[in-house]
Amino acid sequence: MPEAAKKVKCVVWDLDNTVWNGTLLEDEEVRLNQDAVSTIKELDRRGILNSVCSKNDGDFAMEKLRQFGIAEYFLYPQIGWDAKSESVRKIAQQINIGIDTIAFIDDQPYELDEVSFHCPEVRCFSADRIHGLLEQPEFTPDFITVDAQHRRQMYLSNIRRQKSEDSFSGPKEGFLKSLDMVFSIKEADYSDLKRVEELAARTHQLNTTGYTYAFDELCAMMESPRYKLWVAGLDDKFGTYGKIGIALAECMDDRWIIKLFLMSCRVMSRGVGSVFINYLINCAKEAGKSVYAEFLPTDRNRMMLITYRFMGFQEDHTTGDLMYLKYDFGTVHEYPAYIRLVLPDQNAAPLCEQQG
Repeated sequence: MPEAAKKVKCVVWDLDNTVWNGTLLEDEEVRLNQDAVSTIKELDRRGILNSVCSKNDGDFAMEKLRQFGIAEYFLYPQIGWDAKSESVRKIAQQINIGIDTIAFIDDQPYELDEVSFHCPEVRCFSADRIHGLLEQPEFTPDFITVDAQHRRQMYLSNIRRQKSEDSFSGPKEGFLKSLDMVFSIKEADYSDLKRVEELAARTHQLNTTGYTYAFDELCAMMESPRYKLWVAGLDDKFGTYGKIGIALAECMDDRWIIKLFLMSCRVMSRGVGSVFINYLINCAKEAGKSVYAEFLPTDRNRMMLITYRFMGFQEDHTTGDLMYLKYDFGTVHEYPAYIRLVLPDQNAAPLCEQQG
């Protein structure tokens, strides 16, 4: 996708004379910029996240945001005296998105130039352009899924999870068990296809081939006996992660070829990727088919190759840059006992009870 057309995933806002009118440290009675507030709320509805990067007293500024009733809209706010380019980088890192998917809004030309110089991938906008921001193509998703509308709430749930993990004493498996995770897998239907399309377009790190498919292509494959398309979701005691994984297999006479397998980065450390792959392997085994997987190496998806190899896939052959991996049915993996798996028309049951 051309750089200018890449969609924005997070907008980072200055506060003084941007989100509100006035300078907080000079005048406690600052007034909200209603154009900014309405834009923030609409971005949130579209599934575009918001954060704050402001040179201010952190406690004072956050209390003012709470008084205005908008503090909850901002993830990982960076309020202090660091260079704003560093703050923008921290926000991208904490949200776990590419810095080239961030937009930055400030009223000060110096701050805009500083961020542009040190972070040239970031789209920078002067505060006087807020009024027309929502009409810009990079802020206009092709579609708005249910998961997108709840994206901020999912991140807030993840912040609570992280705090719980940081305070947990004991082995990691003990913490994972405490989450009461429920992992669901089903064949995709029409209601899932927009989210499938969105996941394929947004997920690069935990993506085996990087293939993207338009809605019409997904419809055609879903209706064809030659393909199987699955979608996975995850929930725990803190809330839902939403739909976080997809797999697409081409079903040939003697084999299944996994054309695309991806997982959201938000679940990287939860162990559900191996559960999903195990499920695909078991389905192929029941159908009497061997299992192959396509893999297209990039500078960001090496973790997925490691996952395939850990699960028992070995390189079979290559075609250009495309690797074909074959599964060794002699490899056996135990399902983690801390995850419950839900399949269509099934109640949740521990995986250790399902694997028999």
